[in-house]
Amino acid sequence: MSETEAQKGDDLVKNSSLYREFQAEREEILRHKWLESEKAGFDIGFEKALTDWIVRHRSKWRKSRQPQSQNS
Repeated sequence: MSETEAQKGDDLVKNSSLYREFQAEREEILRHKWLESEKAGFDIGFEKALTDWIVRHRSKWRKSRQPQSQNS
């Protein structure tokens, strides 16, 4: 596979809606990690932030990101 083909593959992945959704979720988890670490007074770590965010926020966050036609 040439560099050009590899670059096209990378671009295809990065432009996919699945990848964009993954990136948005990751940003929310990192934001949650920062907020919870500030409250705790120390870095709670990514794993704890991830688990806590999934349990407490993921479902509502995902519903809020669905197009209005799918929410009905």
